[in-house]
Amino acid sequence: MAGGRPTKMTPDTVKKLEEAFLMGCSDLEACLFADISKQTLYTYQDKNPEFIDRKRILKQNPVMVARQSVLKEMREDGNLAMKYLERKNKAEFGTRTEHAVEGVEGKPLKWEIEIVRPEVKE
Repeated sequence: MAGGRPTKMTPDTVKKLEEAFLMGCSDLEACLFADISKQTLYTYQDKNPEFIDRKRILKQNPVMVARQSVLKEMREDGNLAMKYLERKNKAEFGTRTEHAVEGVEGKPLKWEIEIVRPEVKE
């Protein structure tokens, strides 16, 4: 048996981390929730690289829950459905605003550019 401190990464700790990541928590928030340091998490990930992918997947859970909620609600709410389309398919449903910029009396704008070079000290 190797000497040293006992690991804080017990099955219960991993379960707490997974629970926090399911809520969309950051690494820091998940570590606070599981009562470990960020370094303990990163050391665990170095030894268990498959956990990194699992963490990324779990962190997407709130987005999926929100999508399900939006999709369910927009069946009954036409305004919500339109907002969804405006954002999801901007080319067809997005609102477009064109802006024209003109100079005095509708003439084209004139641009003057001054190039300033720093002095070179010898």
